[in-house]
Amino acid sequence: MLQNTGKLAGCTLFITGASRGIGKAIALKAAADGANVVVAAKTAEPHPKLPGTIYTAAQEIEAAGGRALACVVDIRDERQISDAVHKAVQTFGGIDILINNASAIQLTGTLDTPMKKVDLMLGINLRGTYLTSKLCIPHLLKSRRPHILNLSPPLNLNPVWFKNHTAYTMAKYGMSMCVLGMAEEFRGQIAVNALWPKTAIQTAAMDMLGGTGVGNQCRKADIMADAAYAVLTEPTGFTGHFLVDEDVLRGRGIANFDTYAVQPGHPLLPDFFLDEEPEGLVKQMEQHGATPAFKPPLSSSAPSPSDGPIESTFDVIRGVINADVIKATQGIYQFDLSGEHSGVWFLDLKSQSGGAGQGQPPVKADVIMSMDSADFTKMFSGQLKPTLAFMSGKLRISGDMTLAIKLEKMMSLMKKAKL
Repeated sequence: MLQNTGKLAGCTLFITGASRGIGKAIALKAAADGANVVVAAKTAEPHPKLPGTIYTAAQEIEAAGGRALACVVDIRDERQISDAVHKAVQTFGGIDILINNASAIQLTGTLDTPMKKVDLMLGINLRGTYLTSKLCIPHLLKSRRPHILNLSPPLNLNPVWFKNHTAYTMAKYGMSMCVLGMAEEFRGQIAVNALWPKTAIQTAAMDMLGGTGVGNQCRKADIMADAAYAVLTEPTGFTGHFLVDEDVLRGRGIANFDTYAVQPGHPLLPDFFLDEEPEGLVKQMEQHGATPAFKPPLSSSAPSPSDGPIESTFDVIRGVINADVIKATQGIYQFDLSGEHSGVWFLDLKSQSGGAGQGQPPVKADVIMSMDSADFTKMFSGQLKPTLAFMSGKLRISGDMTLAIKLEKMMSLMKKAKL
């Protein structure tokens, strides 16, 4: 872990999305130095699925040694940001550091991303970052330690990072383009940098996307907090960089990263947008025994080939469908398979008795999963994990992503059935 130096004592940090996750972790790290933190986030009331509010985060910040100001802020709302900035200046005398952390994510293709979601991602990630920066910059220009840090990736134009979620990539890269432009615009006056994790970070968002068990393949938010602290304590001349957390900390002498792992020694799930292509990451992770799935590996026993691998798989699926699974899932799946055993198959976990078989589903599917038939068999036998399949482009998902995650329950039942 990177030790605190006291360099942020008395500094005021304005952090968007600081009520939980990485934003809160950075806030607590700065608070240990005696910093002031503006918790600018939407959650004023407890969320049914997500932990913490701006007020509980403020309490933790003050318990860690800092001062806190909780502000209800939707960063799509210019008035709310402006009011929070005004309160911050009134309360603490100015703003020294801006952390653009708030972000929205939707990993779906062009035809399956509603414009409401596109607007949300562009409104929060791109416009929100630009707007919050615009309103804070006049105060940063008066600071002795001015810094903007955007939690956004290096600008990597490899098409593999666009093809499965173009809208999200555009929105996230919008944050990075703010770094590219503002670093030059305010060079010598304000340091502007980007920070991105090398591996997946365990947050509430990751738990929602990856499901139970994905945390074992993640690092804790503390690694991003330590890396952010290292960047924020650099002089103003350190600007225009697209940084990766592990690289930053290695530069500060950190060599052992086990302390940051949720489960030390477990292979880690690489994050998006870094130089290696997903296909290369797949091979690398498999060589190290990684299991980037939502739950532990399923049985690797192969289905009986007597009726063909797909039919054999569906035989087992039919055997584990029951009322509890249908009630918990409430989704209709369509599998568009290519390759040696191409065809269309369906899985009904929504109607009263459920069902599975070849052909189109009886009603419109809630989610369509497209992949090679060989990869389908591997996925249901536990040899290919869904997250890995999706990351590598072997699995394309159209429709309700949450239902794709719920399919893991079916796989767990198939394990018990000894597929």
